[in-house]
Parts: sequence; C-alpha cells; structure tokens
Amino acid sequence: MNHEKTYHSTIIKTEKEPITIEGPLSRDQLSKYKFHEGLKAFRPPEKQFEALLDIADFEEGRILIARTNDTIIAYVTFLYPDPLERWSEFNMEDLLELGAIEVAAPYRKYKIGSTLLKVAMKDEYMENYIILTTEYYWHWDLKGTGLSVWDYRYVMEKMMGASGLKPYPTDDPEITSHPANCLLVYIGQNVPDESIKKFEKLRFLGRYQQRWV
Repeated sequence: MNHEKTYHSTIIKTEKEPITIEGPLSRDQLSKYKFHEGLKAFRPPEKQFEALLDIADFEEGRILIARTNDTIIAYVTFLYPDPLERWSEFNMEDLLELGAIEVAAPYRKYKIGSTLLKVAMKDEYMENYIILTTEYYWHWDLKGTGLSVWDYRYVMEKMMGASGLKPYPTDDPEITSHPANCLLVYIGQNVPDESIKKFEKLRFLGRYQQRWV
C-alpha cells in the first residue's frame, strides 16, 4: 500500500500567542523544534520526543503537532498497531491506530486535541484507512484535570468525535475489563468490504477463535 501524506495546517489564535497545528511532519521537520517538558504522560519528554521521531520514519507513520513558535506543545500519532496487540493479527495494510494524543497542561483550554484530529483528517488519503484508538481509563490524567472517570470518558469521546471516530463494540479483554474503557473507530469511505469484514473479526476475535476450539 502506498501511504500518501499531504501536509495541512491551521492557526489557533489565543490571547498570548498563535498556536500552529500542522502535519504530517518528517523526522527532519520535527527535529527543528523543542519538546514541551509537560508532555510526559507516556514517558519522560525526551524519550517521548525520540519515539515521535521514530514514528515519523515509518512508511505509514503520521505525526501532527501543535506548536508555539519553536516549541511542540501537543501531538497526535498514527501508525500500524503494535505487533503484540490483537489489532495487528491480520497484518492489515489499511488499518491505522491513533496511538497517542497529548496536550501540555497549560494549553488544554484551546481545544487543541480536537483541532489536531480535524487537521489530520483533512488529508483525503485518510479515507483509505480504518482508524482505531483504544481508550483505557488508567492512561487518563484524572488527577491533573480533576474529572471523574465518566466525565473524562465524555471529553475523550467528544474530542475523538471531531474527526469522526465513534464507539464500537469489541470483546477485547482489556477494553471490557472496565466499563469506561472503549474502542473508537473511523472507517474511511474508500475502505473495501473485505477489510471491513476482517476488522469485524478483529473486534470479536475471541468469538471467532472459540468457533475453532
């Protein structure tokens, strides 16, 4: 599959300084910027920045960022699912995972997350993919935001919904382990029926595996 990528951008005006939303960016383009020290939800900032640079090198990898001048204050990643996860079971070329989205705490009032996703979906080639994201409550910044698990779930659904991702049922044990966890999915207009059927099997892999036991 030829993973075409078309750059898009927009500006969010704030009372202090404009925020540029842009991407997908290459490793070289990302390397020109600093990485905000508040981006530490998944690993220390310097390690997370290294991870973004690596993803940018992947043929299918997409990194979009929000920045103030030369500092990255938010990002979103799209890449193939982790080989250890069920979503990689059929090695689908047209299945991408929204792997991570993070916004530095001082900038969370500007709807940067939803804007990042809207800009990502401006690329018409995204209509060739099934895009999924798995949301687990133990990854959420409940303490920092002061939100309950259900309020946070609502915020996540609303933000992801800005790019067309909607809740889909699944029998994935990690997701079903807590009612607040969820699978969110967008199926592009150009995705063939064969891929949609494969994804249906992935969502209910436990059910299909039991048939052959």
